[in-house]
Amino acid sequence: MKKTMICAAFAAAAFAPSAALAQAIPPAVIAVVDLEKVTSECNACKTAAAALRSQATAQENREKALGTPLETEQKAIQTAIDALAGKPADAALENRVKAFQTRAQQAQQEAMRGRQQLQANQAHIQKQISDRLGPIYTQVMQRRGANMLVEIGTTLASGQALDVTNDVLAALNAALPSIQTTAPAQRPAQPQGR
Repeated sequence: MKKTMICAAFAAAAFAPSAALAQAIPPAVIAVVDLEKVTSECNACKTAAAALRSQATAQENREKALGTPLETEQKAIQTAIDALAGKPADAALENRVKAFQTRAQQAQQEAMRGRQQLQANQAHIQKQISDRLGPIYTQVMQRRGANMLVEIGTTLASGQALDVTNDVLAALNAALPSIQTTAPAQRPAQPQGR
């Protein structure tokens, strides 16, 4: 019996400090922010979105400009092959096919590079916005007395008094007057030295 009481007293003493620590956490003071509204309505974000749409349109137009002559050439080559009626192609036609394949591959590579640049530009824009938002969240939370900030899309419901979207939007407009819409060129990987 004495051993059981000693063990119980020891266990209680061991768990008492962790219980005291658990009580030290302050109650949650939550604020909500509509990030979709912030990122679609900030002044620099609107300008960057328009520039990105323009880049996407230019990319689409370039791909069409590359593809249209290739389609015409492919049809002409196919017509020439069909006219042979199963006979072997002469050297001129074979050279024409090889030249077409080279041009088609070059066009495909150019289109892929353009799409990759467009994706890099989009990621670069998002990173600039994200980099500025982090400190803004902290500032708005401190100013409004919140210790937790939640994206409004992840909540089931919230009161209007908890919404700090306009505060975040105003701070982002002040902190981010413009956004670079072209990602910096990627540096090729350097070989590892010995």
